[in-house]
Amino acid sequence: MIHHLLTDMHDKDREILDLRCQLEALKRRVFGRRSETVDPNQLALFEDLTARLEAAEAENPAEQATDDSPKAKRNGKKSGHGRKPLPADLPRERIEIPPKEEDCICPCCNKPMSVIGEEVTEELDYVPASFVVRALVRPKYVCKACQEGVVIADLPPRPIEKGRPGSGLLAHVLTSKYCDHLPLHRLEGIFRRHGIAIARSTMCDWVGAMAFHLAPIVRQMRREVLTSKMIHTDDTPVPVQDRSRTTTRKAYLWVYLGDNSTAVYDYTTGRSRAGPVAFFSDYAGYIQADAYAGYDELFKPSGDDKPRPIEVGCWAHARRKFYDARLDDRRRCHEMLALIGRLYDVERDAKEKALDADARCGLRRQQSVPVLDQIRSCLEVWSVETLPRGPVGKAVAYARGQWEALTRYVTDGDLAIDNNAAERALRMVVIGRKNWLFAGSDAGGRRAAIMYSLIASCKLCEIDPFAYLRDVIDRVSTHPASRIAELTPAGWKAAKQPAADA
Repeated sequence: MIHHLLTDMHDKDREILDLRCQLEALKRRVFGRRSETVDPNQLALFEDLTARLEAAEAENPAEQATDDSPKAKRNGKKSGHGRKPLPADLPRERIEIPPKEEDCICPCCNKPMSVIGEEVTEELDYVPASFVVRALVRPKYVCKACQEGVVIADLPPRPIEKGRPGSGLLAHVLTSKYCDHLPLHRLEGIFRRHGIAIARSTMCDWVGAMAFHLAPIVRQMRREVLTSKMIHTDDTPVPVQDRSRTTTRKAYLWVYLGDNSTAVYDYTTGRSRAGPVAFFSDYAGYIQADAYAGYDELFKPSGDDKPRPIEVGCWAHARRKFYDARLDDRRRCHEMLALIGRLYDVERDAKEKALDADARCGLRRQQSVPVLDQIRSCLEVWSVETLPRGPVGKAVAYARGQWEALTRYVTDGDLAIDNNAAERALRMVVIGRKNWLFAGSDAGGRRAAIMYSLIASCKLCEIDPFAYLRDVIDRVSTHPASRIAELTPAGWKAAKQPAADA
């Protein structure tokens, strides 16, 4: 009886600890900071790491003193201070403020003073957005002699046939909803303050019409992403309103981020493997994702000797497992966090030195591979010492199960250490979801995938989404299908760059 009671108490203690770890992670997710920072002094408690640090200080004392200085320079450049100058391309209004007339008379000789210069003080002001009614006037011509054959010019191509909105208004609606995260009912209120009554249902129809016209561009972007050497992918849930039920159901938006500054989003009604399998049907490059089981089908060898994608793991996910398990075993978790931090130090060093792919690969093999060997040794020992169902045991099992994918990034300098690029691309969806709450239908989810693809790619290409959409909406209906690549954000920027340089 005592043996059974002790066993039962031990199991409950493990369950309580597991629940405490989950509760801490949930509390941090809801109420705390999402950052996974750890006190560096805590990470330096291990004898082997401390010895390495002391050896590095002894070899480079001056460099260490510079790094620890609170005023250390980054990349050899001192961080800027003070106000930044206002952009030179902004329109400027000159307002002269002359002194009083009596002050312009010299007190010594009573003669008028002359202007020798001026002092300019710039202030930034804001003029609210305004609506403009563009009247398309088409004169009618007729022969007065025979009074037959009325001639009138054809209307130019318009974004929406027989519709009132111009390309600027449509671009503003799309940018506000999918880039600035403003739901259509808020836009309706903003327009009402300007004295313009535009129902949200009307704007929803406009979004649907623009998604139809812009869909060929996104299909071209998908073809370009599939030519990338490596693709980042991740997913996030999206609530969808269902007319057949009183509550919303869960759908998913997937992002596929290529190495050519192009991001493509895909909408699926579920989180099955069918979505990624359909997207990567003919792809044979590198895929970096988390350990979701839905991706496993992509990496299984095929019987027809067809090239298969190669899996690349994410060290950010592996690190997060140990970070969330700190309550279970602080010594092991902090030691692993310190070792993973050294892997990121190598990546940070390569980024600061602006190394190319070959040099980055050489640096990883020289500095990251020994750290990976040390991590592998720790995982092998801990897999026997820890309980498999405990938080640390689960973290160890995750890292060991993904080890081949986690270490693949050191074999190629073009590969990334983690999948944070895809998570950053999904951030705009998550922020928008907090504002518009849910998609109105599956069709609305597919339209959102099209618009997010264009907006996210504009951000990656560092171009203004509004300027891009306004120009493309004007041209998409008449642009040749054989030159559709010119209308993608990357192609649009490449075409505009020579003109901007000139």
